[in-house]
Amino acid sequence: MRDSIFYSAIKAFMMTFFAVIGLILGVCAIFMGISALSSNASLDNRLISVNTEEILPNAEGKRKVLAKDAPVILQINFDGVIGVDNLKSTEVQQLLVESREGDLKGNRVKGILLYMNTPGGYATDSDDIFRQILTYKEQYQVPVYAYVNGLCASGGVYIAIAADKILASETSLIGSVGVIAPTFMNFSKVLDKIGVDTMTISAGKEKDAMNPLRPWVPGEEDNYKQIISFLYNDFVDLVVKHRPNMTKEKLVEEYGARIYPAPIAKEYGYIDESNVSLREAVKQLVQAAGIEDDNYQVIKLENSGWFKSLFKNQAPSLLTGEIKHRLTLSPEMDLLMQNKFLYLYCPTITN
Repeated sequence: MRDSIFYSAIKAFMMTFFAVIGLILGVCAIFMGISALSSNASLDNRLISVNTEEILPNAEGKRKVLAKDAPVILQINFDGVIGVDNLKSTEVQQLLVESREGDLKGNRVKGILLYMNTPGGYATDSDDIFRQILTYKEQYQVPVYAYVNGLCASGGVYIAIAADKILASETSLIGSVGVIAPTFMNFSKVLDKIGVDTMTISAGKEKDAMNPLRPWVPGEEDNYKQIISFLYNDFVDLVVKHRPNMTKEKLVEEYGARIYPAPIAKEYGYIDESNVSLREAVKQLVQAAGIEDDNYQVIKLENSGWFKSLFKNQAPSLLTGEIKHRLTLSPEMDLLMQNKFLYLYCPTITN
């Protein structure tokens, strides 16, 4: 009887022992697997697609699900301020890279349609996107058309001139070839009146230039003027180079940074055609791409935000427990408050 109880106890102990050991090994295996996946995700982050495909209407207004080798017209929407949200140059670069991978690999993209409705934005992003599109067009030998539906100003024009042809709807506005820096304000007189002293510690000649808390000295704005002039001259030269019906003299002396309704913009050489619908623009691009029938798709690559933030270690606050408090202004005001040089037009015309 005692032996039976002893052996039962030993048996129960051993079963419990090995169960605990098995559980520990199982947990270790799970953690090792998670670690390996995390490591691979980190190493291969550049291979992760952050955009999903959305089928848009073709020139006939129809959406079709076709075979994986069907020709594709890639539509890139510039709808908003350039350099903000999904209109950063890095986002456009990722989109262009993914247009040659996954379901779109094998040279499926036969043409690109730039859908423009933007007041402009950051100078650097505008220039970078312009050059990315030019490089893509030359590398893959595909036609690029721009279609303006609303506003194409400043940085929008900068990007659109990378296209082989610029089309616009009748009521669109195009122009504003110019550069603007944020408005500098000086509060020194107000501070003197209320008796507030300030001190800014800096090193380097003119590091403290345009400090709003002290009186300005003549000439300290010269460096900013030089930068503005450089960006403006570069902008003008590129517009004239890529819009052959426009002369530098006309652009600088007459048109300036004004915007014009599409028919006038056509007359001045900003665009090639006005009074064009989106369907007509797609149709013209399809013909330029050498697609002879309607066996093609218009695709937009949409940024899948949560997926992207997960792999960029920017998980939502629910996962990180992090809450950010931020005063949100209009995109235009956000840009002006960040001390950036802009190809930006702030429209005041509303319908």
